[in-house]
Amino acid sequence: MRKYKKKELLEIIKTLLQENDAIRTYIQREEEGSIVETLIECQRVGIQIGEKIEEAEGEGTRTVTLLEQYCEMIYQLSMSLENKELFGKLFKKMNDILQEISYSIISDIPEAKKEIIFLPYKASMWDSFESIWIAAKEDADCNVSVIPIPYFDKKSNGTLGQIHYEGNEYPEYVSIISWEEYSLKENHPDIAYIHNPYDNCNNVTSIHPAFYAKELKKYVDTLVYIPYFVTFDNVPEHLCVLPGAMYADKVIVHSEKVKDIYIEEFRKFEEENNCKGIFGDIEEKFLALGSPKLDKIASTIREDVEIPEVWKRFIIKPDGTRKKVVFYNTTLQSLLDGNEAYLKKLQGVLDSFYNKRDDITLLWRPHPLMETTISSMRPKLSGIYKNMVNQFKTRDYGIYDDTADLYRAIAVSDAYYGDWSSIVVMYKMTGKPCMIQNIGVRT
Repeated sequence: MRKYKKKELLEIIKTLLQENDAIRTYIQREEEGSIVETLIECQRVGIQIGEKIEEAEGEGTRTVTLLEQYCEMIYQLSMSLENKELFGKLFKKMNDILQEISYSIISDIPEAKKEIIFLPYKASMWDSFESIWIAAKEDADCNVSVIPIPYFDKKSNGTLGQIHYEGNEYPEYVSIISWEEYSLKENHPDIAYIHNPYDNCNNVTSIHPAFYAKELKKYVDTLVYIPYFVTFDNVPEHLCVLPGAMYADKVIVHSEKVKDIYIEEFRKFEEENNCKGIFGDIEEKFLALGSPKLDKIASTIREDVEIPEVWKRFIIKPDGTRKKVVFYNTTLQSLLDGNEAYLKKLQGVLDSFYNKRDDITLLWRPHPLMETTISSMRPKLSGIYKNMVNQFKTRDYGIYDDTADLYRAIAVSDAYYGDWSSIVVMYKMTGKPCMIQNIGVRT
């Protein structure tokens, strides 16, 4: 039987014990009618509990036998209302049986496999779950499901726009369940993992409102938030108190220093909003257990990566030798901060690598939400940016990587150039050189 169902049954038994206290009060008041009504209701509930157990576990369980004894005891009580001494003895036995039933539910009914779900929204961010998913999948006591959830672009007025679903973009070895076929209410997961902390607090996109953290908590026993990013032991303050972090039962971060930052910012939030303890015990909520993203970096090497044929013609020279490949990463924040100046820098970089194309291949990997963000937040720049992307593709001298596989790009490349982001943290783990671009310096 699932853990949450056992918990529900134990709560019902607790209610029956409270009804016993009510019966004791009715006895003192000599309210015979109330005693009979309460006994009838208790018997009805006892039968209902037995039916639920047999539905889940089949017939012949010790718990159901005890419930049958309980119901028989109720009948005997109802027949001995005139004999106070006998009624008192039977009443005590009934109380003892209820205690025994509680213990039997805990110890005699085997607990079913844990129901664990992963709720990614961007396929490119699957890496923030993967090593945990692998460990859960290998645990014989867990039933594991990956349920990619849809997300929406946001219009400039904040309303939801076009819907996106990336369920077909995950690695072949990851089995996918449709979000439309999985009922959170019916399955009541023991653990759900999320990596999007924003809910409705992002100006560019929003996951489907049915999967906001507050909504998930209605059906999930333990909600776990794992950030989709890693940093050099620092994290922007606002990211520490977004809905995903607030409503999660556990927040897993990659270092003790980052954990301390989350705790500090969360304490400030509690004090400022007079909500201490509402979102859980801070000391137990935040855990420094590493990051699946860093696990993935450590396990990915160039020799194991499958390079698309279309990439090879940019990487391999006519004489069979290999060009140097530069991973060029462009981010949302840098664009939003730099505006036109950023696009000028970007064009300069692309032109510079075009001139060096015989020896160096540029692997350009813009943030997956770059075009959506520009259209929503910097619409005047949208046409310019799209023309730059089209020109890069038309010139046919480099790799435009808009796939979900970040780690292939890291493995294939020889150096990193571009904006500061969590990718820099991961790239440095490879030992390969990194250079952060400065939009104030002409390329």
